[in-house]
Amino acid sequence: MELHDVWFVLIAVLWIGYFFLEGFDFGVGILTKLLARDRPERRVLINTVGPVWDGNEVWLLSAGGATFAAFPEWYATLFSGFYLPLLLILVCLIVRGVAFEYRAKRPEESWQRNWEHAIFWASLLPAFLWGVAFGNIVHGVKIDQDFEYVGTVGDLLNPYALLGGLVTLTLFTFHGAVFTALKTVGDIRERARKLATKVGLVTTLCALVFLLWTQIDSGDGKSLVALVVAVAALVAALVANQAGREGWSFALSGLTIVAAVTMLFLTLFPNVMPSSLDADWSLTVTNASSSPYTLKIMTWCAAIATPVVMVYQGWTYWVFRKRIGTQHIAEAVH
Repeated sequence: MELHDVWFVLIAVLWIGYFFLEGFDFGVGILTKLLARDRPERRVLINTVGPVWDGNEVWLLSAGGATFAAFPEWYATLFSGFYLPLLLILVCLIVRGVAFEYRAKRPEESWQRNWEHAIFWASLLPAFLWGVAFGNIVHGVKIDQDFEYVGTVGDLLNPYALLGGLVTLTLFTFHGAVFTALKTVGDIRERARKLATKVGLVTTLCALVFLLWTQIDSGDGKSLVALVVAVAALVAALVANQAGREGWSFALSGLTIVAAVTMLFLTLFPNVMPSSLDADWSLTVTNASSSPYTLKIMTWCAAIATPVVMVYQGWTYWVFRKRIGTQHIAEAVH
């Protein structure tokens, strides 16, 4: 296997890790409006991801940085062609982080309510837009012979991509509801399980249509296996949720994300951005990659740094592993 193939796999792993972790993170943010009935319950939801949300975003930074260094042509075409949706995602992530930190800094009702609105919308929009972005990457976009995107923003809002956005939105919401049931106690835990069942049924329908569309459009035997695993894991997650096995349900909803994103990258390879104008104008792992020497240096750096980051993040989740409820929420002191 060539180094550019290795780095394609590593970038896929980084995106899988990001969607697995930030997926429930976004889902919890969305649930602050769909599930929480009052401010103490919203504080419970926010506290479930409070210690880990910023660490989850490290996976996005790593994926973006790795793409820039390993596949500069891919990075340039992607970030110029998808400039507006990616900028909107970036703004949402910034606002979301500020909202987490500043929501409780003042006691006024309007102050906290406005930041809670920000958490909801800044979680919902990226959850939808990431699916739109990856739907376009897999389906193909208008790239010319100079490897430049020549389409418009409207071209990105095609039916396949919009369905992809709906899939990530519902899947992340389901993932977040299962995570909430796993991390809370009392009435909010039971309501999270019931909401997870409702959202999970919608997610299953949307995901099945989207993945079948992907398989018919550009799939092969390997992607078919990933499709079966994704759908089976999602159904199993629903069954486990109904049985009150939150740990199994969360692991299986996570497996759904892993298998679904794996399928997308399997259908993409060896392309990194297919051209819908001419297949010969597609960006591939070969014509979009950096020099072999650059990839070699990157491989050594990743081999040293990645285990350290993963161990530290795993330790963080272990420290904050206990369930919480409204009885654990103390009165804010300003």
